[in-house]
Amino acid sequence: MTQSMMIPLLPTLPAELDTSITSVEWLLTSTMLVAAVAVPVLGRLGDMFGKRRLLLVALSALVVGSLIAALTDDIRLMILARAVHGLASAAIPLGISLLAALLPAERVGSAAALVSAMMGVGSALALPTAGLIADNTDYHVLFWFLAASGVVTFVLVLTIVPEAPGRVGGRVDLVGAALLSAVLLTLLVPLAESAHWGWASPRVFGLLAASALLLLVFGLAESRARNPLVDLASLRRRDMVATNFCSVMFTAALFASMIGTVGYVQAPEETGYGFGTSLLVGGLFMVPTGVGMLLLAPVSARLVARRGASRTLALGAVIVASGWAVRIALTGSLWHVLLGTTLVGAGTGIGYAAMPALIHTFTPLSGLAAANGLNMLFRSIGSALASAIGGSLIATYTLSLAGETLPSLTAYRLLFAVCGLAAVVAAVAALTIRDRPSVTSSGPFRVAAPLPSPPR
Repeated sequence: MTQSMMIPLLPTLPAELDTSITSVEWLLTSTMLVAAVAVPVLGRLGDMFGKRRLLLVALSALVVGSLIAALTDDIRLMILARAVHGLASAAIPLGISLLAALLPAERVGSAAALVSAMMGVGSALALPTAGLIADNTDYHVLFWFLAASGVVTFVLVLTIVPEAPGRVGGRVDLVGAALLSAVLLTLLVPLAESAHWGWASPRVFGLLAASALLLLVFGLAESRARNPLVDLASLRRRDMVATNFCSVMFTAALFASMIGTVGYVQAPEETGYGFGTSLLVGGLFMVPTGVGMLLLAPVSARLVARRGASRTLALGAVIVASGWAVRIALTGSLWHVLLGTTLVGAGTGIGYAAMPALIHTFTPLSGLAAANGLNMLFRSIGSALASAIGGSLIATYTLSLAGETLPSLTAYRLLFAVCGLAAVVAAVAALTIRDRPSVTSSGPFRVAAPLPSPPR
């Protein structure tokens, strides 16, 4: 909810905060940038000093950031608050890793699937909730709600959840953290700003080139570090490379889910595709996506156990691609939109539940939180890449209506086609991943869900 709730508020905030739309967009960008850095760093710190301890740190960031935003009307403090919210993004991989370390092996798959599904449920609930509050009360209420939820969650984790065993200790790789931060900032800022700067801008090329150079320096530094922030040897394994590539493509395939649903159905009927719905109704169209993810999470866990995580991920990606095919082909009715978004939500629920199973299968127990954090980072990169491409498409293919510039139906169809293609690529890549590590499950790896015995 924290990541998605600002989207419906963006059109109204420039007037309420007495600032420009460019400044308001940084309420999203600041969260994304800090999350990209914080997720792998806090994941590694969780392996070193305790997953529960770092989960409590992430929840504290949720509370602090929400309180700052709830108490201010200053855009600079709001951006700061949203940057603090970025630290809270690490709660998802830390929580999944904590469950993987604490629960019996036969329960890890369903637990990780449920937590992964809650990401989609939170996003789906955020849009109608934000729309309802924006239409009827002050937007600060959203942040008070998040602060209260963070406090309750913090107390529950503190009093109920034990710490995971197997902390590895060691010194914090400050050089690695600084270099990784520089790599991600120089990569994500040009992607986030490409729609404003233009792909031909020297700033875009310069920052992307700097990111590539810094990545090389980061790799050299990590290969020599005694306690590296990133285990490059583990990350280079064929199956881990394929899993993280799937995460990039799969998350890219989901980009249009919100922008291609809420904005689409709210567009005036005169556009030839919109239905002129309210902000609240537009947000409600995302609810079936969240419900589908929640209901299909346990189904996905069983599929992982019976058919393997790689095939389950491929199935989810194919369903997502079919949802975008429906959105391209059928545009005449609201139920067409609902059908397409429901298929995308169902595929997302299946695919997201399979990703942690693959990460846990090919990661030593001592590195679970770091591996989940890096996987979350690759998802963020996929989302940023799709956002840059999608923003360019929507800015290029437009129509003018009553003096207002709006995306055309062609823009949305091209966006849906890009997302569908990304899902197909993810499905193909998923089928190249093995479902068992090259060592036995009694070694340093732990299979996230029981897999069927091989045929005799």
